[in-house]
Amino acid sequence: MSGLSVDHLSSGYAGAVVVREVSFELAPGEILAVLGKNGMGKSTLLKAMMGFLPKMTGAVTIGGTEATRLPPHRVARLGVGYVAQEKALFQDLTVEENLRLAVRGPDFDAALSEVEKSFPFLLQRLRQRAGTLSGGEQKMLLMARSLAVGAKFLLVDEITEGLQPSVIDRLAGVIRDARARHGTTMLLVEQHLPFALAVADRWAVLDRGEIAETGATSEPDAAGRVLRHLSV
Repeated sequence: MSGLSVDHLSSGYAGAVVVREVSFELAPGEILAVLGKNGMGKSTLLKAMMGFLPKMTGAVTIGGTEATRLPPHRVARLGVGYVAQEKALFQDLTVEENLRLAVRGPDFDAALSEVEKSFPFLLQRLRQRAGTLSGGEQKMLLMARSLAVGAKFLLVDEITEGLQPSVIDRLAGVIRDARARHGTTMLLVEQHLPFALAVADRWAVLDRGEIAETGATSEPDAAGRVLRHLSV
């Protein structure tokens, strides 16, 4: 399967350009962390890729399929899971009902088996309303929902925000496991630098909607190079 390609993508709101001429490519199974300060266009980038915002210029190709003009539900059918920064669960529905909305029919038992491997605690919460889960648990349910449908590509928006270190460590393990078992390609928007460098192969800093610098997380000076942008 081909990876994910973004070519000179520009997007924004009400005619205002927020993301400017962003380009990058991800090979199958590769993880890219997009870092940057608040208000630099990171979430806008993901929403544009998913089809929630108009693309003013550029192209998006997912798994070899041109996805530039596709609406969100068509992008999802290409095997893309979107873990939004905003609460994207049905708060009054149970954990099981939230999962069933993503996986219907005879595939549900297989989906639960997948959830058990990554988030076993959720199987004890199937009858619990999603809105009563903690913030960290809700984010893990969002991730579980994407993995349960067999997403080949994950767009993840600041999943570590507000989470305890132990939960962040668990999420890092889930991401590594998903890549190892399924070859999942991931684009992580993050502000938690240690987490991003621990799970990603490459990093990119977004500054005022443009990619300011990129590098490999394996490079010894990776943290310092990123911090120079975040501390300005």
